[in-house]
Amino acid sequence: MRIILITGKGGVGKTTVSAATAIKSADLGYSTLVMSTDPAHSLADAFDVPLGDNPTEVVPNLEAQQIDSQQRLEESWGEVRDHLTELFDWSGLKGIEAEELTVFPGMDELFSLATVRDHARSGEYDVIIVDCAPTAETLRLLSLPEVMSWYMDKMFPISRKVAKVVRPVISRVSTIPFADEAVFDAVSRFYDRLDGIREILSDTEVTTARLVMNPEKMVISEARRTYTYLGLFGYSVDSAIVNRVLPSDVSDPYFDRWHEIQAAHMVDIDEGFKGTDVRSLRLFEEEMVGIDLLRVVADELFGDTDPTERLSEGQALRIEESDESGDVELIMQMPFAERGDIDLMRHADEVFVTVGSYRRSLILPDSLQRRTIRGAKIHEGELRIVFTLEGS
Repeated sequence: MRIILITGKGGVGKTTVSAATAIKSADLGYSTLVMSTDPAHSLADAFDVPLGDNPTEVVPNLEAQQIDSQQRLEESWGEVRDHLTELFDWSGLKGIEAEELTVFPGMDELFSLATVRDHARSGEYDVIIVDCAPTAETLRLLSLPEVMSWYMDKMFPISRKVAKVVRPVISRVSTIPFADEAVFDAVSRFYDRLDGIREILSDTEVTTARLVMNPEKMVISEARRTYTYLGLFGYSVDSAIVNRVLPSDVSDPYFDRWHEIQAAHMVDIDEGFKGTDVRSLRLFEEEMVGIDLLRVVADELFGDTDPTERLSEGQALRIEESDESGDVELIMQMPFAERGDIDLMRHADEVFVTVGSYRRSLILPDSLQRRTIRGAKIHEGELRIVFTLEGS
């Protein structure tokens, strides 16, 4: 079983990469599903075939699906939403404001992820490829299982058995709406949907993420930030894919400066994603839409490589927290770095690391930006940078 999450900033071509990867996987004989969790679906446009909420065959061995997240939300959350609306109405908050507060941000995307889990557990597919929402939404979505569990513990702190006992008493002395059996059934179904999402997606033997970007400064910075955030949440990135690279045979003088700019960006990408597979796609002369053109994209992107394999081994970046001191370690694989002086320089949200001839820069997540660097060391082929809260 293999799950590949493909994400990136909006408009970089992640749907094209997702569709091409799926085509290649199916052509190699794997039973493949490609599914879109992006609310602005474009998977059907990429294949140039109609798609809906249920898996639809595109070519032999390949099915595609554009998840109707609103429908999934209604199925799993409708009764809980109605109860919360009634509760907010009782408290004096009425109408559309109360209804808006009953659906937490990102909840519709959460049930899209639950569908990924359902497909993974079914055993029906060898490979599941997920065309994720743009970067910021993906990061929020991947952290939602824990967040939503916290919300539910606060919103429904008492058990069903206790509720059965106190409900008749409360109803005699107060008009406050009290959750009935149907609501607790809905909450139970909600937890069932949450169960196992993160376990599947953070299992690096099963799931890896691939970052799609264009050779543009802002897009690269976003991809690097995403790379760090995915490490923070324990997700493994096995490839960085640079799309729309200007071909070298484009010799018109108008593009000379663009060649220089993109060449410099490619150096930055190789440095920023060192230890991770980096591959590129040229800027094609037409829109790569439809099965035949997607096969061209797949062949240029993967060649003879099996796209379902891990394209780079190990987790090049991860973040661990110490239970004792509260310090946080940002850990990078540096298998060829030798022991010696480590040069660290921090500028705003970026850290520059030099170990001998090995140099790398990282964009820090918000949680580390608030901390100061206490030290760093090389241990068993890994660089460990220790971050601490001031005054701790």
